[in-house]
Amino acid sequence: MTIFQNMNITSSALTANRLRMDVVSSNMANAETTRGTYVNGEWQPYKRKMVVIQSDRSPSFSSLLHSEINKSQNNGVKVTDIVEDDTPFNLVYNPMHPDANDQGYVQMPNVDPLKEMTDLISATRSYEANVTVFNTNKSILTKTLEIGK
Repeated sequence: MTIFQNMNITSSALTANRLRMDVVSSNMANAETTRGTYVNGEWQPYKRKMVVIQSDRSPSFSSLLHSEINKSQNNGVKVTDIVEDDTPFNLVYNPMHPDANDQGYVQMPNVDPLKEMTDLISATRSYEANVTVFNTNKSILTKTLEIGK
């Protein structure tokens, strides 16, 4: 393990959690957007988006060749995709809305503010924990350099 590998792992988690917070913000901002995408000749409401995160441990030929050396090596996390939630849209009765159907119902986005706030708190706590790890690692490296003085 290199001296800066912990910082690289932590910084990848910081980046991933920052993206999670951005996606939650986008979901909350579009919670009332009835015209999100144009599909098959009609407007569809905004669809909730979710971030897919996985380990950034992609086996290369070199790592497989030296598998005993690389067993404990981890490269952090990476965002592999941002997917749309396939839960059905919410129907709200509002016959005065311009996007209401013949029965007076409007398809609203499948964004649940409670879920979004839970995701935001989770991403924020993960971000804060990784900042603490990064600062602790930085402090350890600084103290290590001071030993040589």
